[in-house]
Amino acid sequence: MWQRSVCVGLLALALGYLCVLGPELPPAALRQLSASLLGTLRRARSLEARTVAAWQAAIVRPARGWARVAVGVNACVDVVLSGVKLLEALGLEPANGRDHAVLSSRQDLSEAFSHFMERGAAAERFFSDAEAFQDIARTASEHPTAQLYVGGNAALIGQKLATNPDLKILLCGPVGPKLHDLLDDNVVVPPESMQERDEFHLILEYQAGEEWGRVRAPAANRFIFSHDLSNGALNMLEVFVSSLDEFQPDLVVLSGLHMMEGQSKEMRHRRLVEAVASISDIPTDIPIHLELASMTDQDFMSNIMHQVLPLVNSIGLNEQELLFLTQSASGPHASLAAWSGIPDVGMVSDILFWILKEHGKTAERASDLTRIHFHTLAYHILVTVDGHWGNQAAAVAAGARAAGTQACATDTIDTSKVFLKAPLEFVTSHTEAPAKISLNPDEPVVHWHREGISFHFTPVLVCKDPVRTVGLGDAISAEGLFYSEAYPQ
Repeated sequence: MWQRSVCVGLLALALGYLCVLGPELPPAALRQLSASLLGTLRRARSLEARTVAAWQAAIVRPARGWARVAVGVNACVDVVLSGVKLLEALGLEPANGRDHAVLSSRQDLSEAFSHFMERGAAAERFFSDAEAFQDIARTASEHPTAQLYVGGNAALIGQKLATNPDLKILLCGPVGPKLHDLLDDNVVVPPESMQERDEFHLILEYQAGEEWGRVRAPAANRFIFSHDLSNGALNMLEVFVSSLDEFQPDLVVLSGLHMMEGQSKEMRHRRLVEAVASISDIPTDIPIHLELASMTDQDFMSNIMHQVLPLVNSIGLNEQELLFLTQSASGPHASLAAWSGIPDVGMVSDILFWILKEHGKTAERASDLTRIHFHTLAYHILVTVDGHWGNQAAAVAAGARAAGTQACATDTIDTSKVFLKAPLEFVTSHTEAPAKISLNPDEPVVHWHREGISFHFTPVLVCKDPVRTVGLGDAISAEGLFYSEAYPQ
């Protein structure tokens, strides 16, 4: 750091010296020397500082923004604390990692937490034993380090959007008294959406390098579990759709389908059919964004892909959900069991391209899907079918900026607290002749095009010591949507 400061100081002296000598130097030589020194001065700044400066110039409001946004239907109170500390408080010993589609005991919890902590991956699971969950939840909420927050993808997206005072937000979900107190004043909750008791979700966080027995986390992340029957049955979906007539939104944001995994297959199938019918009732001139989340049942994910994705205009998802989606439908790179480190940009873009080509809007296909916002720790990609969305360079940059500020709990990005983790070089595909791209921090939003589909890529400035990881994906999607413009069709 001190070398860079010395370099900047010497360059400033050199520029001052040029100003003194200016009258005695030929104009052409003066211009060339000044440009060279200014270029060196710009390069002397950190990659992070250059990225932030470029984002500031790129992030502009769309020509036609939203005024009223309706968000539903999963909402809860998040109890956030250290996963290792909770497991210790429960008297559990470190266990060998093992995934469980549904948790039914404390031992299942210990094994599943270890499994995902070892991979540094986010996950969400249903805890089937109501009494055991209540005991765990009581221990968690009474822990001296526990914090209570707005939870649930819909409520988190609504809360993030509500920070913009010129937006009016409708939130529909199972809202209990504690959650209602936590919500921003700018969030309207229909009376039919209120209930006497809150739904609690336990968010077990871990830091990069943190250890639990023989497990060492390669990255900071969180493991979520709950015994949530209201959200699991999408109880508020019909209330949400019926409230749209009065609220008259110009954007609808949906989430919570993943919560149905805790239901029986018969219940899940029946409820998905009803959900499809309800979503189909939303006027087609209102864009719909669907936020996906961690799932384990490939058949259920396949059903969502074929039945729900054609009804929405936009989806948001992370690297775990993207890989699970392609595995569930035998898409590109489906044989990959898990990502190794930072997800390969070429593989990610192949899957995103396939989703829009095979399941998105075309002249021959009755689908409304035209936009995907993909986010992972190191970078984001916004993919759109040409002619349907505008301002996406600003949107992807805003989403990445939100990741850096929220993780570090700062109002603006503090470049001393973040670092650039994205690959400085990458290829754009592994299934067609790829372009090779070198990342330039002075132009951090990279654009490429493929058969009528546009890709906007930007790195993330990763927080060195994250304060809170839960809700990052929701904040990213909310910010990306806020800066997006949907073209009338």
